[in-house]
Amino acid sequence: MGVSAWLSIADLGLTEGGTRIIDAATLDLCAQRSVVLGPNGAGKSTLLRLIHGLLHPSGGRLDWPRPLSQAMVFQRPIMLRTTALANVEYGLKLKGHAAPERGRRAAEALARVGLGNISHRPARLLSGGEQQRVALARAWALEPELLILDEPTASLDPASSREVERIINEIAAGGTRILMTTHNLGQAKRIAEEIIFIDRGRIVEQTAVAQFFTLPQTEAAQRFLQEETP
Repeated sequence: MGVSAWLSIADLGLTEGGTRIIDAATLDLCAQRSVVLGPNGAGKSTLLRLIHGLLHPSGGRLDWPRPLSQAMVFQRPIMLRTTALANVEYGLKLKGHAAPERGRRAAEALARVGLGNISHRPARLLSGGEQQRVALARAWALEPELLILDEPTASLDPASSREVERIINEIAAGGTRILMTTHNLGQAKRIAEEIIFIDRGRIVEQTAVAQFFTLPQTEAAQRFLQEETP
């Protein structure tokens, strides 16, 4: 018996200003760790925002067999004008957690991402890598069933990127589903179980990570790998 989908997408579309951004996207998401790849402007970030509910589709359906608690982390983390700890606590406050529990869970989350010793520093004065780790701690503290990540290491140096990857893998090891985009093919290989390839707003390939990188099934995917591989 196959693994049942935690999300089924059927003919999902988004049109803005007469331009078709997402075109009849159809796929079943079953894997725990899925990475969306595609050229610049292909619609990767838009697809994630549709799934998270930040955008409303022009047509089609998102069918959740069971609603999943979600969190999303963006390429450029949004930091409030307060401490790192208060930034993490804020997400918990929005979910209705009481103050003592917020403090405890926020401190634990910052410790897990290696920032326990700077929890009281102003978040906006932290480095880009540290800010992204605060954003991940804020998401992790919510204990989401699904974590959506939009290019989480695109602006980071190699050392910071490796640390973010470590955190993502730890979150996944706890049972959280991961859905992310990246331009880093090595990162996709290290994190993904499956690759979803999108081109010009259309889902053109969905396959296991090893097969995608060794034997892509479509010309668009083959061309993408040739252009992106040094």
